[in-house]
Amino acid sequence: MKFKFEQVKDDEKVVVYAKEKNTLVEQIENLCVQDEYLLVGYQNGRIKEINPIEVECFISNGDKVYALINKEEYLIKKRLYELNELLGGMFVYINQSCLANFNLVDHFDASIGGTLIVVFKSGYKDYVSRRQIKNVKERIGKRK
Repeated sequence: MKFKFEQVKDDEKVVVYAKEKNTLVEQIENLCVQDEYLLVGYQNGRIKEINPIEVECFISNGDKVYALINKEEYLIKKRLYELNELLGGMFVYINQSCLANFNLVDHFDASIGGTLIVVFKSGYKDYVSRRQIKNVKERIGKRK
């Protein structure tokens, strides 16, 4: 892999030329966008800036969406589809109510019933729905 750095005075952008989008390209993308997509989270009357890179998953519970960071939940005042549009390449739906950050997935467990369970680094577990299994498997293939 070749690396080239050019400094341009008025324009601030990063251009990556690669044959395909792999984990290295995704890490570069995450570094570039981490300040651009800061979110606001609410917890027990506290307000906190949330960096999407730290979020294991966004969970929809009724009409509210929560960001899960190290087993702590922060209320986010956006819908899952808005977060998916905003954070596109970093997250993937694993079921209708969960948008997962694949960089923070520890491993997958296969259950007896044939469902796939996602285990995050904090220990939080959620299942992959039948509808999303194809997208998840494609994303797993890109991680290797």
